[in-house]
Amino acid sequence: MAFQLSQRSLSKLEGVDPRLVAVVKRAIELTKVDFGVTEGLRTVERQRELVAAGKSQTMASKHIEGRAVDLVAYIGSDIAWELNLYDDICDAMAQAAREVGVAIKWGAAWSEGDIRNYPGTAEYAMNEYIDLRRSQKRRPFIDGPHFELI
Repeated sequence: MAFQLSQRSLSKLEGVDPRLVAVVKRAIELTKVDFGVTEGLRTVERQRELVAAGKSQTMASKHIEGRAVDLVAYIGSDIAWELNLYDDICDAMAQAAREVGVAIKWGAAWSEGDIRNYPGTAEYAMNEYIDLRRSQKRRPFIDGPHFELI
C-alpha cells in the first residue's frame, strides 16, 4: 500500500535539512506503516519544555538545528504507539537513507550509529541498545519516533 505525507506533515518539514526531508519523503513511499511528521525544526523554548517534562534528555537537540524529525505511526486515522510499528518505520527510513545516501540515527537504537549500516532489522538494533544500557546498569531512553542526521 502506498502512503503519502499530509499537508500538515509537509508543513512540519519546513526548515528541516533538505537531505532529511528527502529521506522522509522516500520512506513514506517504502513503509508498511503509515506515518506523519509531528515535529521538525524546534525552538529553544520548545526544547526547554520537553527537557523539563522528561520527554527529551538534552538541550543540544538536533531539532533546534533542523537536523531531526519525529514521526508518528497511524493505523487508519488513529495515532498508534506500539513500538513494533516504529521498528517498521525505521526499516523504511533506513532503506530510504541508503537510497538517498544520508547517514541517520534512530532514537530507539542510540548506540548503533548510522542505522543504514546495521546488518539486521530495526527491532534487533533497538534490542542491542537496550541490552547495552542494561549491561551498563543504565535505563534505555527509547525514542522510537525520533530520527536525526549524523
